[in-house]
Amino acid sequence: MTAALPVVPAPANRMRLYLLLGFSAGLPFYMFNAVLLLRLARHDVDIVVIGFFAWIALLPTFKFAWAPLLDHYRVPGFARFWGRRQGWIMLSQLGIFLAMVAMAFTADDSNLPLTALFALLLAFWTTTLEVAADGWRIELAPTQADQAPLVSANLWGYRSAMVAAGSGAALVAARADWTWAYLVIAAAAFLPFPILAAMRPEFAGTRGRAAALAQGVLVSLAIITASALAIALIGAGLLSGLRGAGFSAQTNITPIVLGIALLPFVALAIALPRINRLPAAASAAMPRMLAPYIELFWRFGYGVLPLLAFVSIYRMGDVLTLTLSHPLWNAAGYSLEQISMADGLVALASSMAGVALGGLCAARLPLAVALVIGATASAIGNWVFVWLWFAEPSALVLYVAAGVDQFGHGLAGAVFVVYLSMLVSPRHPGAQFAFLSGFAFLLPRLIGGASGAIQKQIGYDGFFLMSGALSLAAILLLPLVMKLRPRTI
Repeated sequence: MTAALPVVPAPANRMRLYLLLGFSAGLPFYMFNAVLLLRLARHDVDIVVIGFFAWIALLPTFKFAWAPLLDHYRVPGFARFWGRRQGWIMLSQLGIFLAMVAMAFTADDSNLPLTALFALLLAFWTTTLEVAADGWRIELAPTQADQAPLVSANLWGYRSAMVAAGSGAALVAARADWTWAYLVIAAAAFLPFPILAAMRPEFAGTRGRAAALAQGVLVSLAIITASALAIALIGAGLLSGLRGAGFSAQTNITPIVLGIALLPFVALAIALPRINRLPAAASAAMPRMLAPYIELFWRFGYGVLPLLAFVSIYRMGDVLTLTLSHPLWNAAGYSLEQISMADGLVALASSMAGVALGGLCAARLPLAVALVIGATASAIGNWVFVWLWFAEPSALVLYVAAGVDQFGHGLAGAVFVVYLSMLVSPRHPGAQFAFLSGFAFLLPRLIGGASGAIQKQIGYDGFFLMSGALSLAAILLLPLVMKLRPRTI
């Protein structure tokens, strides 16, 4: 008897699917990042502490630590009916919803460690959803031409959701409070779950949808509870250790965070000479948690070092803008209603146009040319905030700056995702994309965590001049990176 073949969505359905998945991930991302930082600023939390909260966005950098689990294990119930990738996506959506509800009921920020715990949980489940969706995308569309429309659809959904979250949360908070803002976005973030649950099974003819859904929900609640307890215990131990060592909000812990964050990557770099000498098939015999990364380093050899350097600074502008743009708007005297409009219609239209042009560039132009265009647009998206800071405050100034920012970073993001997708091996798509996309945000988010301290030293204008220049600097590495030719197994 021949094994049943999985049901593969038609190209048009894939576009709709990835629009939905992008929306699913974009809503929660803004709520533990830009919206949370704005919420803390409105509660008069010190700018240095706000910068520390930006380090929550470091968690997705380390998604490679659990990404191989998603390639090899299944969520009972969900996976039996909908498949491995969709099972993880549905589990993640439940985790996102519950974490956001918890953030809603701690929205006064009177207990900052508790705020941090629920924000970390939201970041964890949002990242897990992205890992599952990225792995599935690369399996469905292995070529550059096939990737570009899926990436564009995904980013349309992602950025429109970010806009909806930022604009909607600020507007609801202005009319009611932050609790209602988080509850409204939590409800919106959960909407894709029933749509996914109504989709066709992984294999034609599979029965038992209701039983699979019930089992999946029960298992998911157990996993979510265990994850929350684990993160709470680790966080409590870490806070206790820091206090015992005499650290406070005034302590410069950036070098310590930098050192800890870089440890796994430094270890791989030290092991590179040995990895480079391995026979072609050696990674297949490695432990599942290491094999994807050893195979990636083996394929690119010593060329992986300039490759990772390029990857680590290309998205610098996008991350740093997200970290301090909202505190800047608040400091410049813009109201929540004005911020809501800037994060709403203005950002949505600009971001959609940028993503569309970025997808077109990635599909039609050589990747090197598309990457140069993206880096330049990203740098301009940062420098526009220098103009905003010195300009007389007005709605027009805010809307122009927000539009340029969203257009530039949307364009750069679309090109970059296609580029990273072309670097991964079809044997380990989810894990290797998680590693590369996570590493891409390591240095920017480390700097983002120190952004409050940097801003106090050089001001908002100096900060955004610096971040734009760092983003543009990626072009200097491009000639070397584009010459790399990976080995084949």
